[in-house]
Amino acid sequence: MESQSSRFSHRPASAADLGELVGFPQSPEELFFCYPKAVWPLTVGQLAAAMAGRRDSTVLLLDGRVAGFANFYQWQHGESCALGNLMVAPWARGQGVASQLVTVMEQLARTHYKARTMQVSCFNANAGGLLLYPKLGYRVRGIVERQDPTGRRVALIQFDKPLEPPHAAE
Repeated sequence: MESQSSRFSHRPASAADLGELVGFPQSPEELFFCYPKAVWPLTVGQLAAAMAGRRDSTVLLLDGRVAGFANFYQWQHGESCALGNLMVAPWARGQGVASQLVTVMEQLARTHYKARTMQVSCFNANAGGLLLYPKLGYRVRGIVERQDPTGRRVALIQFDKPLEPPHAAE
């Protein structure tokens, strides 16, 4: 039987991926969770603009199909990277894509930026994220007030995780 991790691969995201990626968020709420500044529905132009201002936009493939996407919206060499735009294809949810993608992004943070810490943020209504990040070793470091697109108060929970130095093989 094939292991779960052998079903996954990753590569840099390209312009050719944008048309597929914009279909990942299934509602205005999901779009807010993964890209709070975007306006529903997500368009190729909005995602291309985000990618242009970010680093290491990456797609995760599950059995050869684009299943997930993420990047860094902040990066400080030797310090930390902040994970952004994490989204999973509707057909791939519940198959470990988000966990695997976070692991890939941690590796990129260590190898490309020598980051000692990875930061992630998650809105209070995003139960999936709130359950995922602690399972992956992230600890709450703060809670800040934000507003959702309708102007309601929401809590943005900020997590971080110390990263091990890159291994010689990486």
